[in-house]
Amino acid sequence: MRICYISTYPPTECGIATYTQFLSDAMKSLEKEVVIVSQEGAKGDNVFPTFSPQDHNIAMKMFEVTAKLTPDVVHIEHEYGLFGSGRGVQIVDFLIRCRLFNLPVVMTLHTVYDKLDVYEKMLLENFMLNSSAIIVHEKYQKEVLVRHFGSADKIHVIPHGIRQCKRYPNAKKLLGLEKKKVALLIGYFRPTKRFDRIVKIFPKVVERNKDAVLLIAGKVRGVDFPEYQNNFFEEINNSPVRDNILVLRGQFPQHTFDIIMSAADLIAMPYTVGSQSGILAQSSAFYLPAVTSDLLSFEKWNEEIKGGLTAYNDDDFVDHICKILSDEDFAKQLENNIIENTKPYKWSELAKKHILVYESVINVPYGKARYFYIPEDQEKPC
Repeated sequence: MRICYISTYPPTECGIATYTQFLSDAMKSLEKEVVIVSQEGAKGDNVFPTFSPQDHNIAMKMFEVTAKLTPDVVHIEHEYGLFGSGRGVQIVDFLIRCRLFNLPVVMTLHTVYDKLDVYEKMLLENFMLNSSAIIVHEKYQKEVLVRHFGSADKIHVIPHGIRQCKRYPNAKKLLGLEKKKVALLIGYFRPTKRFDRIVKIFPKVVERNKDAVLLIAGKVRGVDFPEYQNNFFEEINNSPVRDNILVLRGQFPQHTFDIIMSAADLIAMPYTVGSQSGILAQSSAFYLPAVTSDLLSFEKWNEEIKGGLTAYNDDDFVDHICKILSDEDFAKQLENNIIENTKPYKWSELAKKHILVYESVINVPYGKARYFYIPEDQEKPC
């Protein structure tokens, strides 16, 4: 089976890029042939940087390259805005081109809100019509799509994958946080993530936990939100507990990112907008208890995984953070819940579920035919 992923891809700074890397690597381990058609800036074996979000002919560029690669199935990792202006409307053109040439397309919709605006409805209606199959990460997202567009049999629920990781035991020492209780904020600094909210309430946390430290790690993506960035850092610098706040700025490579995660005792996620979160999946790989806002996807996660607490107001955030930082038995129970309840979320298992979706739409019944490849310098004749 040859799978063509349409997505961003590392070293591009994007959660969808990382997602595609993890999924495609899992596919390769299952002896599937993978090619990737991506935005400019992507690198790697069988990775074809093809388009820029500023292009006006994205669909034509992607289709010409995709057709030459002769995939059995195309898999689009969709997020609004990845495919040009107008919320990425050019992806509809690409879908129609694939449909005209009888090329099956699977779409993973990484963002489906419980309430759809008129533009989202317009795009999603086209996605549903012109895709062979749709994948979403949450059950409620399938319910939303079925309510608006029907076609329940076409929609598959496959959760966001979780890596298999081990904590770095010396992570706190590397960051100068030995014997500290660490609450983590990590990711891009943007208004919808509301990191400033945790900064504002953190003095109340320190009142109850003298060893508490707020570790903030991330950056602003591109040149977005300069006013928010200024206000956010002013809030940090003027905090009465500034000595209890450590800020790390940068686009962290995976190894560094993992050390930062390993140094934390919990992750705080006060987001105001979102559906599923790659950061939540990353933190779960390190069995980090989470304190989240009341976004529907977060509430569902906390209910199902039982590894976090939902905060409905600022007092809840303070209480929940203090509870996890001060009660080791409770924190350990949350950690154990994450370990046990995320076993089905490993990338190796989710790749198998994706293969079943691919097999359901592929035109040729290849059966047990396998992809076979050995690098030239690995096996040489005697």
